[in-house]
Amino acid sequence: MKDLTITATIGVYQLNELNTADQELLQAAIEATNRSYAPYSKFSVGAAALLANGIVITGTNQENAAYPSGLCAERTTLFYANSQYPDQAVVTLAIAARTEADFITVPIPPCGACRQVILETEKRYNCPIRILLYGKECIYEVKGIGDLLPLSFDASAMQ
Repeated sequence: MKDLTITATIGVYQLNELNTADQELLQAAIEATNRSYAPYSKFSVGAAALLANGIVITGTNQENAAYPSGLCAERTTLFYANSQYPDQAVVTLAIAARTEADFITVPIPPCGACRQVILETEKRYNCPIRILLYGKECIYEVKGIGDLLPLSFDASAMQ
């Protein structure tokens, strides 16, 4: 038997260490949480995607009493971006989350389904998506979905 060791490099920043464009993208994700529909979990998530043409698309989580019918902010944002701007790669995706009381302290990563959609979007455009995860204490920077989904399933697995 052998062990396979997989490592990920995640940058940890303070908000003021980021450039203005990254701060503005995170602010768009933060503001998007106000448009979240989360009456059941009370956990509001906002996402903002910077496209290759400079346009920023935002989205939020949308809950439903039948939980599987809801949708995460990351997928809402990416699906909208891909449908409205099918020729534009997503360069950076910023994500922020809060409870009713306040924004979360430590950044949270995307769920498994969202990771899979981010992977598919990267493959679609042959372009890594940089991910910024907001927390009050720090921001995580992930250079591409491979660091969050190292053993991924994509079209190459079906050959």
